[in-house]
Amino acid sequence: MTLLDATALRAVIPEVVGILVRRGADFASAEDAVQCAVLRALDPSRRETVLDIRAWLVTVAWRAFLDQVRSDAARTAREKQLARVPEPGPVPRRDDTLALYFLCAHPLLTSTSAITLTLRAVAGLTTRQIAEAFLVPEATMAQRISRSKQRLVGIPLDEPGDLSRVLRVLYLLFNEGYSGQIDLVAEAIRLTQQLAELTDEPEVHGLLALMILHHARGPARVIDGLLVPLAQQDRSLWDRDAITEGVDILQGALARDRLGQYQAQAAIAALHADAPTVAETDWQQIVEWYDELLAIGDSPIVRLGRALAIGEADGPRAGLVALATVDSRVPRYYAALAYLHEGVGDLDAAATEYEEAARRATTTLEQQHLLRQAYRISRGRGIDRAGQGLWN
Repeated sequence: MTLLDATALRAVIPEVVGILVRRGADFASAEDAVQCAVLRALDPSRRETVLDIRAWLVTVAWRAFLDQVRSDAARTAREKQLARVPEPGPVPRRDDTLALYFLCAHPLLTSTSAITLTLRAVAGLTTRQIAEAFLVPEATMAQRISRSKQRLVGIPLDEPGDLSRVLRVLYLLFNEGYSGQIDLVAEAIRLTQQLAELTDEPEVHGLLALMILHHARGPARVIDGLLVPLAQQDRSLWDRDAITEGVDILQGALARDRLGQYQAQAAIAALHADAPTVAETDWQQIVEWYDELLAIGDSPIVRLGRALAIGEADGPRAGLVALATVDSRVPRYYAALAYLHEGVGDLDAAATEYEEAARRATTTLEQQHLLRQAYRISRGRGIDRAGQGLWN
């Protein structure tokens, strides 16, 4: 196997970090050492070939760690620590990947720090790749990662972790979307698939199903640089194999009878994906799943989604009544309000609200879409709203 096989290389990185930690390295130093080994492996000027990429990575990373120890300013203290470290030898098979998920999602870290550290230590991306994905200079990202690792000094790899926080980190990573040369959506799915192999918790599989189902509709979401609402999407562009996979994973999770928020969200996504046309969408069942989400944990975002679903199931007036319980500061509130006001024929209010929604939009694509809706109504074409839904 050549060391330029980046996919195979990244697959063993979490295990190798764990091995170095168990040999005596602290997490920050172990992760830095593994990154040094990864950069050597990806160096196009090198043409090394190995039989066991895991063993090679352990050897090179361990040597990098020893170099760090010997060159450290506090050499005496470090060498005392080194004296207690076992000599390199046969490496036992022990996968600490799950422990690294927990460590990188530690409560001491902000969500952003947890995402970037997960991409480095678990996904195996280089600092440059992560910086390109988040559209920041490499030096800036290096500082962020360094500060994140410093916050974890002294925390053992075996400390029990919070799986719900790991899932939250992966969910936020998925929502980052596409930037630079790294597809963060695909990376989030890969990491969640890996986590699903490490734990049998149904919520992990629920999150994986949710990601796959949303990603399956990706090719139809943006056409010629324009955002396309769900109601207008060409469903022939949806990845039906991925939808089948997502539904199968979801059904397996739901069969465990331990419902969680990600399973409920995935069920809503599955109902959208299963409908041959927007007119055949089972909106009533979608409302029922939103009710399940509210029972799990009340949230203004869930209430907003439920109001829109009620607007489709029972009419826009009923949707407006439901939306009245939602704080106007919630993202996309004014977009939902405009859509429902347009449905009841209050076009003046709808045009104004679409403009307000555009001002509050967080992406250029969404802003442009909302401005087009405002323009469409102001030009007197608001009466025919078929296919103008907000769902995406």
